[in-house]
Amino acid sequence: MKLDQKNNSYFITSKKAFEEKPVGAAFVKQSFDFAYEMVYGEGFHRIKRSGGQLNRTPLEIFQNTFQGKLAEIVLYENLKLHEIDVEEPDFSIHGKGVWDETDLKANGKFICVKSAAFFSNLLLLETKDWNSEGMYIPNYDLSKTAVYDYFVLVRIKPDIKNILHDISEVKENLWQEIKNAIWTYDIPGCCSIKTIQYIIKNQYSIPKNALLNGRTKMDAENFYLQSGDLRDLSILYSALKKK
Repeated sequence: MKLDQKNNSYFITSKKAFEEKPVGAAFVKQSFDFAYEMVYGEGFHRIKRSGGQLNRTPLEIFQNTFQGKLAEIVLYENLKLHEIDVEEPDFSIHGKGVWDETDLKANGKFICVKSAAFFSNLLLLETKDWNSEGMYIPNYDLSKTAVYDYFVLVRIKPDIKNILHDISEVKENLWQEIKNAIWTYDIPGCCSIKTIQYIIKNQYSIPKNALLNGRTKMDAENFYLQSGDLRDLSILYSALKKK
């Protein structure tokens, strides 16, 4: 289902309520250590989103990296609980021009994990990163795995942008704020590569500079799926258990 459009504003019509589950303290620490080293240590992240025009600050990149890695970990733990053969998330630190090949690999299938704040209801893919066949262009250009079999949306609470708003970027300060928060998550759903190919073909997209829900300006053009249109996670579990 497409978003409602009124002039340059796009409105969500198919939502799922946030059903929070606790995140283990050890997973929060793992995500923090990884994100800090990637941003303030030996790692590298792009300062612009694909097709974006705004430069992200180191703090904003840290926030995005922390949330993304935490999402990978909680999905990994859920797959293990359902006795699915899944490789551990990649915690290696990459320099410029190098990144992990996939978010998660389970029973030979590749999974793209997209994270969002708890109040979000969209799985977003920057259009500059994906071709008409649903292939991830940065990986294709480097002869890596470019086709994901499944896509999963993971939502994280609280919104890390609010927690770390205007805080000093000293490691101890960042960790104290994150450690003192109560972290929860939910997984509103998933989809297959066929669904991604469908939304690309049928232009389920929000243009750059458009307003989401009449107030949030889009920095880059994105393909989207609404949370209410995602399939239940049981579909993913069943598919990954097939030999």
